Amino acid sequence: MQILITGANGFVGKNLVAELENRGYKNLYLYDRENTKADLEEWTNDCEFVFHLAGVNRPEKEEEFMEGNADLTSELIELLEKNGNQAPIMISSSIQAEKDNPYGKSKKAGEDLLLEYSQRNNVPVYIYRFSNLYGKWSQPNYNTVVATFCHNMARDIPIQVNDPSVEITFQYIDDVVNELINCLEGNPTKSGQFYDVPEKDTRTLGEVAELIQSFKESRQNLEVPNMSDSFTKNLYSTYLSFIPEDNFSYKLKMNEDDRGSFTEFLRSPDRGQVSINVSKPGITKGQHWHHSKNEKFLVVKGNGMIRFRKVGEDKVIEYPVSGEELEVVDIPTGYTHSIVNTGEEEMVTVMWVNEPFDPDNTDTYYLEV
Repeated sequence: MQILITGANGFVGKNLVAELENRGYKNLYLYDRENTKADLEEWTNDCEFVFHLAGVNRPEKEEEFMEGNADLTSELIELLEKNGNQAPIMISSSIQAEKDNPYGKSKKAGEDLLLEYSQRNNVPVYIYRFSNLYGKWSQPNYNTVVATFCHNMARDIPIQVNDPSVEITFQYIDDVVNELINCLEGNPTKSGQFYDVPEKDTRTLGEVAELIQSFKESRQNLEVPNMSDSFTKNLYSTYLSFIPEDNFSYKLKMNEDDRGSFTEFLRSPDRGQVSINVSKPGITKGQHWHHSKNEKFLVVKGNGMIRFRKVGEDKVIEYPVSGEELEVVDIPTGYTHSIVNTGEEEMVTVMWVNEPFDPDNTDTYYLEV
């Protein structure tokens, strides 16, 4: 299938092209600013579907709205008609098309041109009015406020929130791309006269700013965002895509002593915390028990022994552990427990506990196994 994509290097275009290629589509005509009218004329000759994504959001001059959003649409239609090509067309419009501003007027003009073309030639046209798209590869100070906030916060640049109570409806780029491919494959989502992406999230500007700020702070407090909320999960993925390339990594605080080290890795209010424990040969750690706190130990390097004794009883239970055969050991409540390095090298254990450490309520009681 020959697919023409205008605006192929833009935010939506790059994501769409990447996923089309992931799904095995190969014959893609990628039209962008560096291409010529001759390219467009050639590709409109035999393309079988058109994604018309090219457009202008924030030009230097107001007249560029019409040039980028309406004039190119007119040129595309003219070439399709000249070539007698009745390929279906999807166009990227905006909810701003309902409003009386230069950007909205230019988007509405592009819509009207396509609707007239559709009626004139009996060609399927799919007009999508998007609202505040966000995701990877978007541009700050151009595509979306999310891109601007993510870009600035990741670089310690101040952001401006004029009215934190303003509500905005957002659509995530992966959902947009899935819908566009559904449209290509004959299953678009109709919404009144137009077409739309069914997945949407409405948040206040203040909420968005606070969430992105929390993502930045997570490198210090180690808190994992609440991934059960799709908007938070998608927004976090977007934020990560804006981290400067020389700042992908961050150091953790290692609590070291003559026994080895203990380093907290991740924590969350409802899913507990993950830490990395390093024990030197012959060292025993633990020797305590919990009322309600519970843990999982996974030795990933070295050899050791995890010992248990139910509080109030004498029987000792032993579980040998090794990094050569990964095995998770649950640490039940009511059992005092210890872990000893029985090997000749450092033993590394990944430890999960069901709640973050609370110095005011440790639920940890010393008792030798």
